[in-house]
Amino acid sequence: MGFQDKPYSRYMTRAILEKAINSLAGLIQGISIDGKINAIEAQFLQQWLYEHADLATRYPFTELLPRVRPAVASGILEPEEREDIIWLCNRLDQGSYFNQVTTDLQRLQGIVGGITADRRIHEAELRGLSEWLAEHEHLKSLWPYDEIDSLVTSVLADNQISPEEEDQLQELFAQFTALHDDRTITDPLLQKNGRLVGLCAVCPQIVFPDALFCFTGDSPRFSREELKAWVRELGGDTTPRVTRKVSYLVIGAAGNPLWAYACYGRKVEQAVQLRRAGHPLVLVHENDFHDAVADAM
Repeated sequence: MGFQDKPYSRYMTRAILEKAINSLAGLIQGISIDGKINAIEAQFLQQWLYEHADLATRYPFTELLPRVRPAVASGILEPEEREDIIWLCNRLDQGSYFNQVTTDLQRLQGIVGGITADRRIHEAELRGLSEWLAEHEHLKSLWPYDEIDSLVTSVLADNQISPEEEDQLQELFAQFTALHDDRTITDPLLQKNGRLVGLCAVCPQIVFPDALFCFTGDSPRFSREELKAWVRELGGDTTPRVTRKVSYLVIGAAGNPLWAYACYGRKVEQAVQLRRAGHPLVLVHENDFHDAVADAM
């Protein structure tokens, strides 16, 4: 059964078309984000065309596909072709059915799919992704922007990607990459070899008035009561449990900076599940919390 023959298609047509446009734009950016495209990545783009064959005769794909097919046929995506496709996607997306946040998350989904298309992740690709993330900071606090930003920043810190780091990136990206259906995150990445990775937001913007804070793990310098007192002094409040009302979960800095899963599992898992469900809860490393307190005092 083709898309147009499905009973719900008349209600979802515009939304599905725009999601497909966004996934294509993101995919093109991800595949060519390092300035190169190889045969495996071209094959991935060919798969996109196959999966969206039902839309080929519908506007705006009647304009998009003539631009994409030559690149697929030749196996080469020239820089000008790339810019033409992205430009056209942007023009067709004006007056979007979705809000900008939804559009950009769909683009991000396509980008990470393009980066992992050839099952390899290179430093140049991560640099390009890092630049895109920096240009879309309005996605902060939304799954999986913080997790991706945190892990990418950590990996790029020493200007090289170790095999273990590449595995972590592949695993996190794979959970978010669902190019052809509505699945996004089914099993959030909580641990790798017994350690938590890619969870705390990078340079989070912490606002204290009327915000609700929860703490987990131990601080090497301060008691839990001291941390709570600062929050209350700055106009916020605290709770011992992770709930939908929590604004920030602060993770103690004691011990290994990657945090053993056994020490932090329950509250972190609850926080990740809430983020996955769409609640803008921010996971904050204790060091960033102290910086925010110092700035607010």
